[in-house]
Amino acid sequence: MKIATFNINGIKARIEALPAWLEEAEPDVVVLQEIKSVDENFPREVFEDLGWIVETHGQKSFNGVAILSKLPLEDVTRGLPGDDEDEQARWIEATVMGERTAVRVCGLYLPNGNPAPGPKYDYKLAWMERLRARAEALLKAEEPALMAGDYNVIPQAEDAAKPEAWVEDALFLPQTREAFRRILNLGYTDAFRVRVQGPGHYSFWDYQRNSWERNNGIRIDHFLLTPQCADLLVECGIDKEVRGRDKPSDHVPVWVELDA
Repeated sequence: MKIATFNINGIKARIEALPAWLEEAEPDVVVLQEIKSVDENFPREVFEDLGWIVETHGQKSFNGVAILSKLPLEDVTRGLPGDDEDEQARWIEATVMGERTAVRVCGLYLPNGNPAPGPKYDYKLAWMERLRARAEALLKAEEPALMAGDYNVIPQAEDAAKPEAWVEDALFLPQTREAFRRILNLGYTDAFRVRVQGPGHYSFWDYQRNSWERNNGIRIDHFLLTPQCADLLVECGIDKEVRGRDKPSDHVPVWVELDA
């Protein structure tokens, strides 16, 4: 089972690039972030005609997450528990029925948090605490589950080409990284780091300042796996070359392959 995460930065802007990558990469499941579309305006027919099951949790002009799957989905839920007044579309999850086992797949778009300090950063930290609670609940189920998406977190200095440029940014502040570690330390596996070590591996390059051309990137798109899911991990990778194509997102796909 190949599962990918991809912040596409607008479904309308990526309506040609996304199907092309899907055909080339052949994932079984994709969690999308920043679709920037309400549910009724998502071009679901484009993907359904290609054999995809489409589930969305959209919001006008901002945020928005989705799951595309070639495999059956069960128990689709939308919204991160813990705050009934939170109207931002940042969380969707479903159980994917694999050939060997079912996997609970959670797609997330964690708040950016800038400028920090301030209300947006307070929201980020509060959202991460809700994420930790959901992560605990997933662990208690003792089943294969993963949380994948744009975390807007640079976990370590080696995850940035120029870490010194991010020291005052909400993505790299000590409180942000500590909140991320609190989730990891519950018993989760960072799928990429268990397979690939060292600096120079990024999933995001800003559109400004020739960041892509200079490889001035950061790794902020992550897969966190429960122990039962980590036992199924075969491989994890980043499709870096997608960033250099026509009309790219500022993110690239990250994927895992599971023996499921």
